[in-house]
Amino acid sequence: MQTLTVIFLVTLLLTTLTKVWLASRHIRHIQAHRDRVPENFTDQIGLASHQKAADYTCTKTRQSFLEILLHLAILLALTLGGGLNVLAAFWSAWFSDPLTHGLALVISAVLLISILEIPLSYYRTFVIEEHFGFNKMTSAMFFADLIKHTTIGLLLGVPLLFCFLWLMEKMGANWWLYAWFAWVFFNLFLLAIYPTWIAPIFNKFTPLDNPSLKARIEQLMQKCGFKSSGLFVMDGSRRSNHGNAYFTGFGKTKRIVFFDTLLARLTGAEIEAVLAHELGHFKHRHVIKRIVLSFAMSLAFLWMLGYLMQQIWFYEGLGVSVATVPSTAMALLLFFLVMPVFTFLFQPLSSLYSRKHEFEADAYAAHNASAVDLIHALVKLYQDNASTLTPDPLHSAFYDSHPPAAIRIARLLNRRPITQ
Repeated sequence: MQTLTVIFLVTLLLTTLTKVWLASRHIRHIQAHRDRVPENFTDQIGLASHQKAADYTCTKTRQSFLEILLHLAILLALTLGGGLNVLAAFWSAWFSDPLTHGLALVISAVLLISILEIPLSYYRTFVIEEHFGFNKMTSAMFFADLIKHTTIGLLLGVPLLFCFLWLMEKMGANWWLYAWFAWVFFNLFLLAIYPTWIAPIFNKFTPLDNPSLKARIEQLMQKCGFKSSGLFVMDGSRRSNHGNAYFTGFGKTKRIVFFDTLLARLTGAEIEAVLAHELGHFKHRHVIKRIVLSFAMSLAFLWMLGYLMQQIWFYEGLGVSVATVPSTAMALLLFFLVMPVFTFLFQPLSSLYSRKHEFEADAYAAHNASAVDLIHALVKLYQDNASTLTPDPLHSAFYDSHPPAAIRIARLLNRRPITQ
């Protein structure tokens, strides 16, 4: 057995067992605190709502066991099980040109994985979300969205994939640097066009028509030095009862978006506090910092791929036949299939970095709006979205990009006491 095969299997086993262990801890911890609303939440959240959030989270976490097993089976079937060899051999009978063959290989593998994941997504939407009162989608809307996502993915992804494969074939040993520039350009282009060209394909966006709320928001934006192309309301209620707010876009295309479900639930002061939190991300340049970090990591990964694709042991150790190597498309596909196995244990670092930004944005909101209103808004959002107030600390450290509710509220309380 190849050394890489042993390393891959051991790492895969460790990663899988860690995911299962974390999910089990999460369920046990939530159930142990199910019958009591945590301190600082008793005035706004009743026991029934707290228990609904606990049951909702546990149900979603139990489904994650199936997702873990499915992804494990897919990965092993495609690599050591010989699935990639079968796909490569199938397309070899149709295409002799390396670029065309590579496109067919990668696209077919991605579509196959996506199709296998559809049943779990359907179950999550029409069983779990439906049971807890969040789902507003119909089956027709679900599959229409699926077709839209697939079409947009192909329209944007196929040219990018062709560019990558061409650079890998034609640009010599330093292809990874040219590919990185292409990746950076593609992502910046996507950030620029998403608000006005892609997002409206899935949702309807209308200008905010509440004069008093609009005036309040514009005054806050002026105070924070933020300029946007407009304030918009998104018809999120067409698909779900979950609520949110965000700003999106890049440069002059920046826009602020509110879910209609959020506007229906929060007061004007609470909406202002939520927006101040989002503006805190802008003021602290969190988005830019994350983009720069993402680009730096992608450069490192592409450099690593540039080295690995020249090594026969990289293919053989992961179940790819020697007859198919060296293949730029196979190297690209194989690398991005197995990379999550080796990077999973570093996920807490990413979550820690994200939570640091959330604390900074909360502090900014408390300074420029009202900590009291932000707390009230957050509690309403936790309640409306059935977000558990008692996550397992270790599970949260691995997965949660936002701080646990109790810690977040406690920090805001320490900054400014609640007074009416």
